[in-house]
Parts: sequence; structure tokens; C-alpha cells
Amino acid sequence: MNEIAKQTIEMAVAQVLGTGFLSWTSDVNRNAFGWVKLCAPESLLAVAPLLAAGGARLMTVTAYRNDKFGRIEGREIAYHFDLNGVVVTVSVCLPDDPPRVPSITPWFKNADWNEREFAELYGIILEGQPNPRRLFLDKGLDAAILDRLVPLSTMMNGASTSTLWEKVFAGKQLPDWATGENNA
Repeated sequence: MNEIAKQTIEMAVAQVLGTGFLSWTSDVNRNAFGWVKLCAPESLLAVAPLLAAGGARLMTVTAYRNDKFGRIEGREIAYHFDLNGVVVTVSVCLPDDPPRVPSITPWFKNADWNEREFAELYGIILEGQPNPRRLFLDKGLDAAILDRLVPLSTMMNGASTSTLWEKVFAGKQLPDWATGENNA
């Protein structure tokens, strides 16, 4: 385990949040994994620049519901960083109405795609995102379209037909591109 990287992460988190906000686990190969939970999304604006200054690299970002079936409200975003072989995950709890989080692209340029993706697919509002354009979904689709549950079997069975789009656009007029009429 890289003790210098681990100490850098500990100092960055302690400087912003104090002690007790960082926990460590390791696997059988003694690889270290740090875990930080932020209950105030604004805290990310203090942690991100310190991780960047310490040389951390953003690996990916994961947005998810606390309950995958949507029975209870609540979302989180997990930012996965690497610092010289030490992985630290910073999870941010999001408020429910509307879910918001500050952008970390000023310190990690590669956060752009992930941030725009979860904004587009799950309706999470990004504060300070310099490039808020949609990535790939048609502008006619509602924000947070993938936040609705569509069973995988429906998606797979409807992949080459209009069945999937009928589920996605439930109760609305299907656009021409979804019906396949203009694809002849």
C-alpha cells in the first residue's frame, strides 16, 4: 500500500471535513480503499481541489438511487479517484427536490462526460458545469428519462421494434424517429 498517497488523502479530507470522515478498507493484496461520505453537496467544492492538488486522478463517476427499485427517495453520486494506486471513493448525498451537485470539471476535466451523462439521464442538476449540452438523447425526451423503471426484458425484446419507445414515451405522442416510419 502506498502510505504517502494514503497520507495525502487523509490530510486533504481532514483539512476540509475534520477527522472521522474517512474510513479505510483493504483487499487480500493489501490494496487500500478510502471511503468518504459527504452529506452536503457543497463540500465537494472543498474536497475536489485538494485531491487535484495532491495529484489524484478521477477514474469515473457513478450516479445511483439509494434504493434501486425507487421505493424510497434519495440519490447519491460516487466519485472514484486514484492517487498512486490508492483508490478513494467520495460519495455525495443529493437533496431530493431537485437533486443538485456542483461540477468538479474545474479540477478534473474528464468529469465533463460523466456529469453531463447523469444530468441527462437522471435529471441531476449540475451547478457550474461549463458545458451543459446533452450528450446523446433527443431533446424531445424528458429529463431524467432513465429514472423511470423499464424492465430489462422489455428493453431487450423491444430493441428492434417500437415496443421500447412505447414504454419510454408512455402516454405521449411517439416522435417519428421512434416509430421507424422515416427509416425506410
